[in-house]
Amino acid sequence: MSEKSAGTGFDASRREFFRRAGQFAGAGLAAAAVSRALPVFAQTANSEKPMQPLSDERVAKMRAAGATAKLTTQKLTEHISVISGSGGNVGVLTGPDGKVVIDSSYATSAPQLQAALGALGNEPIRLLINTHWHFDHTDGNEWIHNAGGMIMAHENTRARLASAQEVAGLGLHFAAAPAAALPQQTISEQANLYFNQESLALRYYQPAHTDSDIFIHFEQGNVIHAGDIFFNGIYPFIDFSSKGNIAGMIVAANRTLALADGQTKIIPGHGPMADRDSMTQYRDMLVTVHDRVAKLKQAGKSVDEVVAVKPTAEFDARWGKGMIGNDFFVKLVYDTL
Repeated sequence: MSEKSAGTGFDASRREFFRRAGQFAGAGLAAAAVSRALPVFAQTANSEKPMQPLSDERVAKMRAAGATAKLTTQKLTEHISVISGSGGNVGVLTGPDGKVVIDSSYATSAPQLQAALGALGNEPIRLLINTHWHFDHTDGNEWIHNAGGMIMAHENTRARLASAQEVAGLGLHFAAAPAAALPQQTISEQANLYFNQESLALRYYQPAHTDSDIFIHFEQGNVIHAGDIFFNGIYPFIDFSSKGNIAGMIVAANRTLALADGQTKIIPGHGPMADRDSMTQYRDMLVTVHDRVAKLKQAGKSVDEVVAVKPTAEFDARWGKGMIGNDFFVKLVYDTL
């Protein structure tokens, strides 16, 4: 399906979001339930305490966990797979032109990821595409580049990796990445690639989870890697330090849904594989929480007062079992409105 050019602007009206969603309604297989905590940079699951600053030691611990992580591979089509278990979900396209890899996980998971990629075929890695700049998706860039893969990403991903960055919402600081980890090719709005008889449409989302988010649409395979604009089954992290915001998350979700039909397989940045129906439910949750928090903020309520109202209460049993606690998600929404 070709991308719809309309519908990428944000309208705060929930009715408008639902109207747009209805234009592209479709059925699909239900996504699998979340069966484990996901290794994103975040706090203990369901913690309702204020987010405490996380030190470099915490980053080191996550990288250490990556060294022993067990990866699983799921075939989506004959030539497209997803590898999960450390960092963000890694997409893989195989074929005679060589492997195209989407995101690189933690550098410490390189041995497991190399083994998983090798099990998919003997072709060399030709291209690595980063969905955005966060370290759980780019930490392995250097080894993949050294293995022969050219790195491609949005221009903001390169800019952020090339300089020191703060993730203020989580109290994290990152030094500039080494030169070998930087994207060698960047896009500003879009690019089209052709590998292994597959058309890859790379498109910039506009600021959503960060200001560097892109999606990769495998047009023949009917697979979309949505990156971290989609956390399947858990509340998402929104990085306001990187210009992320809840409105952009909703726009990005709608844009992805506009490309999907009942058979589309959607790779989230974190969580199990998804389809159009599960992403629609995620989008609807975002819209409802956005509208409730926005109304309270516009009425002059402080962030603590909004948190006390529990605007996510009806969603917490389903979406609040991941790394971002219920109250902290409300704070993220409030801060990015």
